[in-house]
Amino acid sequence: MVIARRARQAAGQDGPAQSVAWDAVKERFRAELEGHFQREECGLLPVLRALGETELVERTLREHQALRALVAEERPANLTPFADLLAAHIRFEEQVLFASAQRRLDASLWRALERGLDEAPPAKGGPNGSPTEAI
Repeated sequence: MVIARRARQAAGQDGPAQSVAWDAVKERFRAELEGHFQREECGLLPVLRALGETELVERTLREHQALRALVAEERPANLTPFADLLAAHIRFEEQVLFASAQRRLDASLWRALERGLDEAPPAKGGPNGSPTEAI
């Protein structure tokens, strides 16, 4: 949610500041969210699909693709749509997708999948090697 909130705030800035903010959003997406999406797509989503949760899986995949498409564009004007979609996606996952997984999956399987979702890839550093914190 921090990325979404900061992207929304940056959307109100002037053109050059928006461009810098958009670059930071794209970097944070690649450093943090893309790996999370891939872990969901390889771990949790196939399990939920096998349990018949096709609609939840398809919505998750559509939203992942839409966020990736926004990030792929060189358009600082995407700050607001990206922030809105990311915030809605996080709420959906927390309130619906993960809640369904907790109900449907054996507790030990859920814990194993949850650990896989929480494993963060190494943080990418900024120009001086420190984590990028602009967004």
